[in-house]
Amino acid sequence: MDKSQFFSHLQCRECGRRYTKEAIHVCEFDFGPLEAAYDYEAISSALTREKILSRPKSMWRYHEFLPIESDPAVGLYTGFTPLIRARRLGEKLGVKEIYLKNDAFNHPTLSFKDRVVSVALSRAKELGIDTVACASTGNLANAVAAHAASVGLKSVVLIPSNLEPSKVLNSLVYGTKVVAIDGGYDQVNRLCSEIAGKYGWGFVNVNLRPYYAEGSKTMGFEIIEQLGWRLPRHTVVCMASGALLTKIRKSYKEFSETGLVSRDDYTVHGAQASGCSPITTAIKNNTEVVRPVARPQTIAKSLAIGTPADGYYAIRAMKETGGTAEDCTDAEIIDAIQLLAETEGVFAETAGGVTLACAKKLIESGRIPRDESIVLCITGYGLKTQEAIVDHMNQPPVIRPALRDFEALLDEQFQTL
Repeated sequence: MDKSQFFSHLQCRECGRRYTKEAIHVCEFDFGPLEAAYDYEAISSALTREKILSRPKSMWRYHEFLPIESDPAVGLYTGFTPLIRARRLGEKLGVKEIYLKNDAFNHPTLSFKDRVVSVALSRAKELGIDTVACASTGNLANAVAAHAASVGLKSVVLIPSNLEPSKVLNSLVYGTKVVAIDGGYDQVNRLCSEIAGKYGWGFVNVNLRPYYAEGSKTMGFEIIEQLGWRLPRHTVVCMASGALLTKIRKSYKEFSETGLVSRDDYTVHGAQASGCSPITTAIKNNTEVVRPVARPQTIAKSLAIGTPADGYYAIRAMKETGGTAEDCTDAEIIDAIQLLAETEGVFAETAGGVTLACAKKLIESGRIPRDESIVLCITGYGLKTQEAIVDHMNQPPVIRPALRDFEALLDEQFQTL
């Protein structure tokens, strides 16, 4: 199918200059980031709710809003993750209506990064690129490795050397080339920019970034559809680079502008870990200047980006929708992971703990009213970051295989059963 009529060009987010649809990501005039642009009039004429509902339940049911020119080649089963009405969590938080958009169940690597990689690699194949790569704090590396393997692309992933072992394993198993760098994410990312310039590989979050970032919009599209074609009043999104938050906001705008949903008010809020909170700090200081964090210190390693590429745009998105941002300590992250698991049976990775912990603060302070709808974006599965909480869990008691011993244990330790 020819989709080029919808995806029209790349455009500088600063000066608005138009660029051809190539593997480029920076404006040559003012060095602003490039973004995919669309013919919304054509989309409005071609797309209806009924047409979306008739399609397979994957992220590609919204393909008119994605930057590809033919049928998708990668991630055909990615997306359309559950939106869960979290009633027991709502009771604990004292709120009327709260949902979890649970991308811990994304295919195939259990994080929202499967969305962005599906788009980036589909576009890479259209551009004739045979080697894909990324700088990653873990989830993106997993997704690049898995999706590349599924379509026969060569892949290389570069990661900080202190990543959780489970995330490293979840890249190695797909046969990708994993390179660990003695440094933080920002140092890894700088090296990747140099490699991309020299070797011409398709780095999903460098020269393919305008395509890659658009995949995040599908989480927002799904939220709207799964809520019965309405916008949530409040959405809380964890922030690393800030791109996910900006793209969820863009998805809400696009559905509103093309008539797929009413133009209701909505507010987008950001969440960061206190050990790496450059965007939240800027919000609290009432500035749009994002000051880098040289040495991130947090168990939420997937969010430990000290120089967030989309920090300024995330701040603008929050301010323009009336939102704000909050941060939380490692202890609060662990408590939130446990709270989510114990109330809703959802085991989130540390980034999900950040989202809930910060949402809790926003609710308790009145910045999110208790009687308005709230969606929390859960971006990855807890088994990926189990090292962060394992020492905080009680170890199971060991008894002999005898009923007498079991009954003694019930009397001593399990009296609340």
